[in-house]
Amino acid sequence: MKVDDYSIRYIDTGKNNSNPKISTLLLLHGLGGSLDRWSEIIPFLSKYYRLLVPDIIGFGYSDKPHAEYNMDFFINFIQRFLQIMNINNLHIIGSSFGGLLALEYTIRFPKDINKLVLISPAGMMNHITPALNQYISAALYPTFYNVATAYYEMMYDPRMITENSIEDFIKRMNLSNSKFAFMSTLISLKNNPQLSDRLNINTPTLIIWGRNDKLMPLRYAKKFKIPNSRLVIFDQCGHYPHVEKVEEFNRTVSRFLNGKDLK
Repeated sequence: MKVDDYSIRYIDTGKNNSNPKISTLLLLHGLGGSLDRWSEIIPFLSKYYRLLVPDIIGFGYSDKPHAEYNMDFFINFIQRFLQIMNINNLHIIGSSFGGLLALEYTIRFPKDINKLVLISPAGMMNHITPALNQYISAALYPTFYNVATAYYEMMYDPRMITENSIEDFIKRMNLSNSKFAFMSTLISLKNNPQLSDRLNINTPTLIIWGRNDKLMPLRYAKKFKIPNSRLVIFDQCGHYPHVEKVEEFNRTVSRFLNGKDLK
């Protein structure tokens, strides 16, 4: 589809995706990621919800314009994307940088979001961890070794890492303007206003974190003091609970969206 003249790759699928009474889930991937990061959970969630899953502008196989990749740029993209799709009954699930985007969007447009799911969200970490440093190196110098090493740092069980996922990351980061978009986004995060004083939203929020997350360590979870929120920690799990703990993730998110007790 076209969003302000930029070509955006996306998935629109799920239960009665033309029925306005069916809730829509917007899935937002992380920095340097793509919609394929959600492939493990799409089959289950699409049974109950309409899913909108874009390659965020600047990433995946969407266009990567010469622009300043700051928060306003991304929020405007999400807003225009949803306007074009005519969405008004919305939940958002965001992973890592996508979690920060989801939270920022909810802060700005709280009445538009029914429920929010944040997976190891960015926005509170005040230093670069060794795992993040390795990921940055993989993005700038996408050799098989660099990417594999970064993935091993980010996931608890290295057996879950596939050659296809490594090769796809290499392919995407070698696309024109990919490295620019990646670094522009990373640099702009330093100038993003502090979240701590802006978390007074009433949106029901589920925060999911992997206990063994090396890229975005669990200790940062306590900084997300959102009034109506609940933190769930997945054991033996790294930075990608929706990839590493699919059944547990689907069960936890479904109960939350359906208003059921998470215990």
